[in-house]
Amino acid sequence: MADYYELLGVSRDAGQEEIKKAYRKVALRYHPDRNAGSKEAEERFKEVTEAYEVLKDPQARARYDRYGRDGVRGQGGFRGGMDFSDALEVFMRDFGGFGGLGSLFGGRRDDRRPRRGKTMRIRLPLTLRDVCTGVTKKVRVAVLERCDPCGATGVKGGGSPRPCSACQGSGEERRVERSVFGQFVSVAPCRSCRGEGRVVDDYCPECSGEGRVRVERSVRIEVPPGVTSENYLTLRGEGSVGPRGGPRGDIVALFEIAEHDRFARDGTDLLLELPITFGQAALGSVAEVPTVEEGTARVEIPPGAQNGDVVRVRGEGLPSLNGTRRGDLLVRLAVWVPRRLSAEQERLVRMLRESEDAAPERIDDRERRGFWSRVKEALS
Repeated sequence: MADYYELLGVSRDAGQEEIKKAYRKVALRYHPDRNAGSKEAEERFKEVTEAYEVLKDPQARARYDRYGRDGVRGQGGFRGGMDFSDALEVFMRDFGGFGGLGSLFGGRRDDRRPRRGKTMRIRLPLTLRDVCTGVTKKVRVAVLERCDPCGATGVKGGGSPRPCSACQGSGEERRVERSVFGQFVSVAPCRSCRGEGRVVDDYCPECSGEGRVRVERSVRIEVPPGVTSENYLTLRGEGSVGPRGGPRGDIVALFEIAEHDRFARDGTDLLLELPITFGQAALGSVAEVPTVEEGTARVEIPPGAQNGDVVRVRGEGLPSLNGTRRGDLLVRLAVWVPRRLSAEQERLVRMLRESEDAAPERIDDRERRGFWSRVKEALS
């Protein structure tokens, strides 16, 4: 992994604001909303977020400057190996998700302005059929809405909060801290007003001074075809309102795709096992198999088919997320041997055994190959 300063494109004496702006610029370039399905962009997004988390922390940065990555490995839980969900949470925490790009390029935030509602994350269960066709879901979510009795101010009767005397309305306080690396000054949200810059003395009884109340409402989620459990959808401005009349936050819907009882998924391809008789395998046949859209597809079983062979049915898989192509249905043939035979069947099988060729001493390499090797062969 490259040097943290090089990843963000800043010098080693860069200030905190410069580091934050640099991270914001680079993270937007590699954000998954702009690079759907790109593993390379996802890895770079994780790397730059890890660099930002270390360099924005004065103590961690000092350890990194002295010892490199070994000095911060294990600090803060994920440092030295951040995963995608950690990186996404850091970005949403500091910049409110991917929505509202205008606010991301502004200067220093004015803490006296109403704060935006926090980004909410919900899990959306989907079936494989939903993935194939796309689906519209309506879900009930608990959000915070504007309190009407106080006009979202949090003050009883609808008055205005007074400026915080501890921070003079700035919403920030400076703290002098000491560590083994020396003394430094940090800027943090004011503890008296929790970073709002204003204080409510006479709380609204309806919302307890929050300026908002919890309600349930329905949201509509348009899920496109081809999504995976690694994808998510951002509903911009659909979440809770901010404190004291602040703008709405976002809702991030994380997809959870249930396993199917007959189909297995491999990217845009679907895998299905088809039991066939010895006669079908030996002589060849045509069979009908189900599709994920609850229709049927025709499968040509070639003469001499072996147990585990894979037959490809083109275009009966899943669509890609960008809609440019559709995968295939890969049908694995499983030769079925009946446990019981009727008298006539036993007579015929005995006649066959007397006339058939002897089995080879060893199975050839093609027949010994595993299932995934045969899948690759079917795709070639």
